Amino acid sequence: MLQDKNVLITGCSRGLGLEISKELLLCGANVYGVSRTLTPEFNVLLEEYKSSAFFNQFDLHNTNEVEVKIFKEWLNNKITIHGFVNNAAVAYDDIITNMNADALESMYKVNVFSPLLAVKCVLRNMIFNRTKGSIIHISSISVHTGYKGLSMYASSKGALEAFSKNTAREWGEKQIRSNCVVAGFMETEMSSTLSDQQKDRIFKRTSLKIPTTLNSVAKTVSFLLSDGAESITGQNIHVDSGTI
Repeated sequence: MLQDKNVLITGCSRGLGLEISKELLLCGANVYGVSRTLTPEFNVLLEEYKSSAFFNQFDLHNTNEVEVKIFKEWLNNKITIHGFVNNAAVAYDDIITNMNADALESMYKVNVFSPLLAVKCVLRNMIFNRTKGSIIHISSISVHTGYKGLSMYASSKGALEAFSKNTAREWGEKQIRSNCVVAGFMETEMSSTLSDQQKDRIFKRTSLKIPTTLNSVAKTVSFLLSDGAESITGQNIHVDSGTI
């Protein structure tokens, strides 16, 4: 259980982030959600969990404002952060020979730069409050299994995996853990641009021959935030329908 634990999650308003938020709230956590837009779906959670669900509208493209807008003006050291779920991401899909520097930089702002800056602030909060905290990055199976057109996106998630492992080494003595959940292909808005034929080809590469479920990923995140995962750090946990 996550009773009364304060968890910050980015990209909370739809898809996987919404599913994770629901799971954490059901487990008793206080969810501090950050997203570019407040969707009707997350607004329902704010109404249903008035004392434990909170929202901050913020665009993670604004890397220079992460520390001020999320941590100084909204969260501060008076609110003990027990967990951070870096879920927000944007996809830049194309073959490498069509790579555009502006599009690449825009993706990296959301997928890499802002999360790294957020971890800096989360760590400072955990150290100040002497918290045995848990940091979780949502990664992608595309880091480990090649897919045409996903090289740039995979590179951003690979950066997070390297950062997470070194975070675990650097701050383990403070009992702060850092892990990645390597999610397989899910039925989300991010994958909605793929044709049924493309999706079928991807799913046939898995052992289970089916999409990875949002629920399975959300429950894995919830476990990694819990005290039951107190000895798990520096790991990449695959939730990917057995992608081989």
